[in-house]
Amino acid sequence: MPGQSNAAAPLERVIAAMAAQQRHVGGRLHTDLTDHIPSYRAVPRELLDEIWHRHFQRALAVVREGTVPAPEDFGEADVARDRVARGVPLSDGLRAFRRALSAIRDLFIAEATEHGVDAGLIVDRTKCLWELADVASLQIAAIHRQAEVASALLDARRRADFLRGLLYGTLSAAEIHSGAAIYGLDRSRPYRAIRAVPNGNVRPDALERCLQSPGRRNGRGALLTVLDEAVAGVVEAKPETGDLEVTAGLGPPTDLAAVHRSFRAAGRMLEAARAYGMRGVYDLSDLSWRVAVVAEPELAELLLDRYLRPLEAEGEFGALIEESVRGYLDRGRHIREVARSAHVHVNTVRYRLRRFEELTGTSLDAPDTAVELSWALAARELRTPPRGPAGPAHGAAGEAPASTRFP
Repeated sequence: MPGQSNAAAPLERVIAAMAAQQRHVGGRLHTDLTDHIPSYRAVPRELLDEIWHRHFQRALAVVREGTVPAPEDFGEADVARDRVARGVPLSDGLRAFRRALSAIRDLFIAEATEHGVDAGLIVDRTKCLWELADVASLQIAAIHRQAEVASALLDARRRADFLRGLLYGTLSAAEIHSGAAIYGLDRSRPYRAIRAVPNGNVRPDALERCLQSPGRRNGRGALLTVLDEAVAGVVEAKPETGDLEVTAGLGPPTDLAAVHRSFRAAGRMLEAARAYGMRGVYDLSDLSWRVAVVAEPELAELLLDRYLRPLEAEGEFGALIEESVRGYLDRGRHIREVARSAHVHVNTVRYRLRRFEELTGTSLDAPDTAVELSWALAARELRTPPRGPAGPAHGAAGEAPASTRFP
C-alpha cells in the first residue's frame, strides 16, 4: 500500500544511518562497560564486539519488521558459558545487555527524528525495542543460570576426578602441582586424608559442608567431595563435627604426593570406628591397636576361643568373671578398685580372677596374657563379631558401643 511504502523508505534510511554508526557506538559502549562494570574487564574486546554486532543486527531487524523474536530464537548459550567461565555475574551480564539496548534505542530515536519518521511509528518501534530488551533479558537470565549449573557440575566432576587421583595415587607430580594451584592447596603444607560416612538422616552433601567449614573459618585448606555416598578428601587439621551424626577415619599428615598412603590409613580408621559403633572423627591415636583387631578377624577368633568362650560354660557366673577380668585390666590390675566399682568384696574379685585362670589355663600376671586378653575383649565389643571356621562369635557383641569404653 502507498502509506506503507511512504513509511518504509524513511525507516530504511534510519536503519542505514544506524548501521553506519555501529562501530562508533560500540566503541563508546565498550568504554562504558569497562568503566562501570569491572567484571567485564576480563572479557576480551573482540568477544564484546562480536556480541555487540549480534545485538545490533537483531535490533535493526526489530526496527524494520516491528516484531520481536520468540525467546527460543535467542541463541545466547555460548555467551552465557563464556561469561560464567570468566566469573561475570548474571547481574552484570544483564546490566551490560540493558546498556547495549539503551544505546541502540537512543540511536534509533535520534536518527528517526532527524529523518522525519512518523511519530507514531517511532513510538511503535521504540516499544518493540523495549519488548526486545524484556524478552532477551529473561532468556539471557535463564540460559546464564543453566550455564552456571552446568559449570558447577563440571567443576564438581573435575574436583572429584582430581581428588580421586590424589587419594588413590594415580596423579603425576605435574598433575598434583596444577590441581593444588586450582583448588587452593598449599603444596608446602602437610595434609591428612579423611574418609567419612553419614549416619541417620544426614545427607553426604551436608556432611561435606560440615567438614569443610572449620578449615574455611580458620584459613586452613580443605578439599572434599562426595564419592560413592561417602565424603573423602584432604584436610589440614582434625575437623570438629559437633552434633552431626557421622563416623570418619583420619589418616596421618603427609605431603600431597603421599596422600594416597594417608587415605589407606583413613580407610582402616573408618572401618574400625564403624565396627565399634563409634561416632565422630578418629585417627590412630584414638583407636590405637584396636584397628588391628578389626583387620585380623582370624586372630580375634583364636583369642576369643582361648580366653572368653571357656567362660560361657559357667553361665551367669562366666559373665561376672569376664566383667571382673575386664575391670582388672582397665584399672591397672588394682583389685581393690575393681571390687569398689563392682560393689563386691575384694576376695570375690580374687576368686573370679583365679577361676578365670583355671578355666583358660593362663596366668593374668603374664605379659602375653594381658595383651591377648585385651585383644579378645576388644573383639567382643565389635558390632559385627569376627567370623571364623567356628561361625559367629557368641556373647554380648553389639550390646554397648565402644565409644563408652574408650575415646
